[in-house]
Amino acid sequence: MKWLSIILSSMVLLGCASSDKQNSENIRWLYPPMARPVQVSLDKEVKIAQLTELLGRKNIPDDVRAKMFLERGDLYDSVGLKNLARLDLERSLDLNPAQSEAFNMLGVYYTETGQFDSAYEAFDSAIELNAKNAFAKRNQAIALYYGQRPKLAIEPLEQVKPDKVEAPFHYLWVYIIESELDPVKAKADLKRTYSEHHPDVWGWSLVRMMLNPKADSQTFKQILDSTKDNTVLAQRLTEAYFYLAKRYQMKGQYADAIALYKLSLSFNIYEYIENRYAMLELEKIYHHLKALQIKGKEKV
Repeated sequence: MKWLSIILSSMVLLGCASSDKQNSENIRWLYPPMARPVQVSLDKEVKIAQLTELLGRKNIPDDVRAKMFLERGDLYDSVGLKNLARLDLERSLDLNPAQSEAFNMLGVYYTETGQFDSAYEAFDSAIELNAKNAFAKRNQAIALYYGQRPKLAIEPLEQVKPDKVEAPFHYLWVYIIESELDPVKAKADLKRTYSEHHPDVWGWSLVRMMLNPKADSQTFKQILDSTKDNTVLAQRLTEAYFYLAKRYQMKGQYADAIALYKLSLSFNIYEYIENRYAMLELEKIYHHLKALQIKGKEKV
């Protein structure tokens, strides 16, 4: 298949096939970098069971019950049980509506399911409760982007001053959203921001990869060399495959983008926004290609 041949030829992969191992520029690889899909830990299963048992008691104050629903919702979310997580968030907010982070998470779920008006309302509530909730502002911008309102998405992003670790991901989303409006300016802005980056922060490698296809090999080699922990490896591959897929998608190379989004989903890092929105991107590509197909038939 076309996408597979491109992956094999353009990315750093696990098995080295070069006879010249001293020259990193000549390395050839055989298989795409992978990690074992992260499995549900016994610790999380036990905590869910304990909270479920406690929530069955009748003598618990509402504020404590709200916290317990929120905690169980977070656990459900981390193991991919999104509908159960959403129900627990709604129960928590029914008991205590003054929870900015709960509204933020609810907005994310609405975004994932394409319920954008409900997502906007949830993020507005999160920000009203806590004007410094940077995650809610960024997630609000992403929801506006997927809701096809990129002009409105710029304002909440401009209000965020990300910390050192979050900065590269923040500016990646600024670039993705601005590219809908002015791709030339968006790329120039990202290049300028990258030139001022902190090289010790992992996420800037993804920015470099987004800007320069020649950096793909270096980025994936860095991932493989930097950790032997399977969970960390799965997290970084989830992020890398998502943004690489986005780069291909923005160039109209949809077969490659589809394959890479599926790889991003394959590691079960459910709480990462790259996992959350990979499915949205796949749906976006599907509807775009379907529209092109219908338009093509109308011309015949």
